[in-house]
Amino acid sequence: MRILSGIQPSGKLHLGNYFGMMQPALHLQEKGEAYLFIANYHALTSVHDGARLKQDTWDVALDFLACGLDPERTVFFRQSDVPEVHELAWLLSIVTPMGLLERCHSYKDKVAKGIAPSHGLFAYPVLMAADILIYQSNIVPVGRDQKQHVEVTRDIAIKFNNEFGETFTIPQPSIQEEVAVVPGLDGQKMSKSYGNTIELFGDMKESKARIMKIVSDSKPLEEPKDPATCNIFALYKLFANEAQRAEMEANYRGGNYGYGHAKKALVAIFDEKFAPFRAKRAELQANPDYVEQVLRKGAERARAEASKTLDKARKAVGIA
Repeated sequence: MRILSGIQPSGKLHLGNYFGMMQPALHLQEKGEAYLFIANYHALTSVHDGARLKQDTWDVALDFLACGLDPERTVFFRQSDVPEVHELAWLLSIVTPMGLLERCHSYKDKVAKGIAPSHGLFAYPVLMAADILIYQSNIVPVGRDQKQHVEVTRDIAIKFNNEFGETFTIPQPSIQEEVAVVPGLDGQKMSKSYGNTIELFGDMKESKARIMKIVSDSKPLEEPKDPATCNIFALYKLFANEAQRAEMEANYRGGNYGYGHAKKALVAIFDEKFAPFRAKRAELQANPDYVEQVLRKGAERARAEASKTLDKARKAVGIA
């Protein structure tokens, strides 16, 4: 079973990225043949600063390796190191109905948020389809908000197969229902767009200051509190084991426990969880040749599979 995931390098990774995508992606190493790519071509739809994109791409590589990605068990690479994906995207585009793309909510959502409408943004789902199909992926883990893109990929693959003969594996989305929405400092979904994030590898002093700014209600210290409605607890339980969660729940409901206490507990458990990752990241940052070697080897493995699929697709349409 081949499992594919990708992440855009469009800024510093944060706790929402870690619990929503990174941690589940790392678990895939145990479940099948995992492919994970840094989607720097996709990031170009919103990032037009070359130096920033290059640095963000590098930072994503460091972050994943620091958090436990094993390059022996995961094919880890930059999207831009597999040029075959672009030719396949063109071949897929010839069977992609305009109406299919016009119905994609991601394009409308991004334009509504101020991203300039462009062909790249509009055709994003076709490139994503090429990313998935070129490795004959069986499973694509996604959040519910990304399910439509996998459905579009399936529609394109089926149409291509019907038109030119069996060429692509039809992928299945794996909806990660168990991953809760990670709240940001203001209670909205943690997102760079909202400026409400806690960075994975930011300065710990700054991270502490941001955690202490998490919005809470105005209940006084002595009054019992409901952990189910508290953003601080929602973040804490992502790190905590069962005993730690039960203890904090009891503290909330027992009274004489303030939100300041909860925030300090969150700082402590966040620091404990990421301390070994920070140490590993510092080692990797001091050894850029190793990181580059991991990405290059991953790209070689990815291109070997991509070339097989592209050759098959080229023969199917009659240009090889």
